Amino acid sequence: MSPQTGYRYLEPSALARVKNLSVVARGVVEGFITGLHSSPYKGFSVEFAEHREYTAGDDPRHLDYRMLARTDRLYIKQYEEETNMRVQVLLDTSGSMGYSHQGRLTKLQYGSYLTAVLSYLMTRQQDSVGLTTFDTEIRLDMPARSSPRHFNEMMRQLEQITPAKETDVAETLHRLANRFKRRCLIVLISDLYDEPDEVIRALHHFRHRRHEVIVFHVFDQAEIEFPFREPVALRDLETGQRMQVDPAYVRDVYVEQMEAFIEGYRRACAETQIDYVMTDTSVPYDFMLSRYITKRNMP
Repeated sequence: MSPQTGYRYLEPSALARVKNLSVVARGVVEGFITGLHSSPYKGFSVEFAEHREYTAGDDPRHLDYRMLARTDRLYIKQYEEETNMRVQVLLDTSGSMGYSHQGRLTKLQYGSYLTAVLSYLMTRQQDSVGLTTFDTEIRLDMPARSSPRHFNEMMRQLEQITPAKETDVAETLHRLANRFKRRCLIVLISDLYDEPDEVIRALHHFRHRRHEVIVFHVFDQAEIEFPFREPVALRDLETGQRMQVDPAYVRDVYVEQMEAFIEGYRRACAETQIDYVMTDTSVPYDFMLSRYITKRNMP
């Protein structure tokens, strides 16, 4: 709990570690996500790119009066390279995200901390960030804004989130891809427990709509290593189904299938220019994020 804000999912010590690491200093100070990507977004600083219709609040200095004369409508000139961007965080709140082993953070808590860290850094840079939570349905859909008040409201909403039951990752992502009309950066935080081929097709849908995509694939460490030694009763957190398992008979097959599950997503994302980050709830945020940025900045 942060004594300054009272928000359970904003971890000041983690933020301080991220900001002080030399490898991420530029990304944090000048814009965390801007440091990760050569911006495909539009701003007012470099070359002319295209027009868009004028909306209230746009700087009138960028009006194209020739277009006004030809069309009798107001258009803004857009330019390549923009520091500020629109980011939408998609947080999976389905039942499987409520799993934790031996009292660790649940995957949903870890994802909520990660959402808070990313949102804080984006808002600090005056990037617009929004939050969408989902299970089988879209439960919360906050559009991207850059104000401190909006960030505070996002934190309040995060505080109220609890794991639901079943999930439908692929279908929900398809619906969201159709909903987000303006080009933005999509940050998906999920364990991706759905049919992989269907999820990949849904992620392709975002790319088809020209969105940038980062996938944070979140596990509990026990889900990866299967550390159980004695027969154990496992319960599906989404369906409630129970199964008695003897680890001596299933561990090798389980680990092999889990590795294939992860590698399948990693490979499919790489083929579609989607950034893929696999992590588990034991990995500190600063280490995970700095490792990711270092990889992104490698020639």
